[in-house]
Amino acid sequence: MNTTLKTITTTPTDAIVERTAASMPAMLALVFGVFMVFGAGLAQSSTLHDAAHDTRHAFSFPCH
Repeated sequence: MNTTLKTITTTPTDAIVERTAASMPAMLALVFGVFMVFGAGLAQSSTLHDAAHDTRHAFSFPCH
């Protein structure tokens, strides 16, 4: 039986790109979450502020 082993070589740059691509969804979720808490929660628009306020109460998030 003739088997050939194939070796995959990766460079340090490939590892950095792979690690960055794997962490992108987490970073986007973090940025979106920070915006939702601070952007909507501290908004001056009364409608947006009231909606965020009611949502915080629904999730038992302290806001007072």
